[in-house]
Amino acid sequence: MKTVVFGGEGSEKFARTLARRIRAKYAEPVVTFFPDGELKMKIPEDVKGKHAVFVYSFHPNPNKILIEALFALGAAKQLNARKITLVLPYMGFLRQDKMFHKGEAMSNRIVADLLSRADKVITMDPHLHRISSLKQIFKTRTTRVTATGVIAEHIKKKHKNAIVIGPDEESAQWISAVAIKARAQSLVLKKKRYSSRKVKIVVKSKIPLKGKKVVLVDDIISTGHTLIEPIKQLKRMGVKSVTCIGVHGIFVENALKKLKKLGARVETTNTIQNPAAKIDVTKTFAEVL
Repeated sequence: MKTVVFGGEGSEKFARTLARRIRAKYAEPVVTFFPDGELKMKIPEDVKGKHAVFVYSFHPNPNKILIEALFALGAAKQLNARKITLVLPYMGFLRQDKMFHKGEAMSNRIVADLLSRADKVITMDPHLHRISSLKQIFKTRTTRVTATGVIAEHIKKKHKNAIVIGPDEESAQWISAVAIKARAQSLVLKKKRYSSRKVKIVVKSKIPLKGKKVVLVDDIISTGHTLIEPIKQLKRMGVKSVTCIGVHGIFVENALKKLKKLGARVETTNTIQNPAAKIDVTKTFAEVL
């Protein structure tokens, strides 16, 4: 069965690399707008009887990208694609997984239901809190891949003898996996969040940190507040250098600039196109396609 990989808005570079890895044809959905602002989409390649793979990372315009992804899935069905796979290097809309206040929409379930039009969904390190599996919210087959192996290899090659640090208790299991594969020492910090922008971090370590290279690893770097406070404390403790590694680099509110201003090196995977995206994870997706 022939495969065509389509690169959605913001994910074109990722999708082109993925297409080369699996030796598939590459194309991009053609998006225009009617005079009243309604989205209009055209699939430029014949997908009848073929495997249509759509690549969409929900950043930097998550609402617009979601609509485009839904149109792409619908168009592929109308054009009689034999199989439709949705690749979400970064899947958004997962943070609202509970009705925190009366009347709030649980976006994780709503969006998962809409995207279940695909025959299969593949995503990397989704930010799950109160659910343990994507199968709890999707109505189609899902595959959850992780960047831990790729990040561990990157640390081994580029940050030898560094201590791997997780910014909060939620990262404990994830950080442990990275550290074991990287053959590095690790520790997890304690975090108390007061709001989306106010976080208190406690740095307590039995491992001597003075004069050491440290690598802070997190799944999502958004405002950067989870990393800013530990960077300041680690600097005061006399570490040699601080590198921040994230799977998904969202970098809102000038987060990347703020982290670099503190003297930290910042690196992310390429699930989202950004200036710090130095770690290629397309091979991980190619292996499961």
